[in-house]
Amino acid sequence: MSFALYLAIMMTGDQIELVQESFAHVLPAAAGAAHTFYDRLFTLAPETRALFRGDIDDQGRKLFLTLAAVVDALDQLEKVVPVARALAIRHVGYGVEERHYSIVGVALIETLRGALGVRFNPETEAAWTSAYAILSGVMMSAANETASVKHVVAA
Repeated sequence: MSFALYLAIMMTGDQIELVQESFAHVLPAAAGAAHTFYDRLFTLAPETRALFRGDIDDQGRKLFLTLAAVVDALDQLEKVVPVARALAIRHVGYGVEERHYSIVGVALIETLRGALGVRFNPETEAAWTSAYAILSGVMMSAANETASVKHVVAA
């Protein structure tokens, strides 16, 4: 079974719909949500602040553009997986470590909870948790492969 097919099985159609519908409610306030996300991330892991060298507003726009692309294609993971892998490989160069993925997940869920209020019910949270598990799993796999290759080449 291909990795993408395995991942597709992890989310139901209802979960994909919940993620897509809830994200549509967050998008109009994406700039504020991005600020909340980075505030939360830097509170949870202050050392991650040094990983962001550019304008944080620009970074927030990039974050939400990436999230929008992923959310839109959750039912077509064969499109998401290569993008997520490429993103992870770039993030290795920025200094992102595997442990950062879980912290980002917490910051994302907390941001969504705040942005969606009562719309962020247990089913929506479970759907987002599954979606992030898929995305971060793909990214960590690609990052680990990249780190392994760099380690072999350096040796």
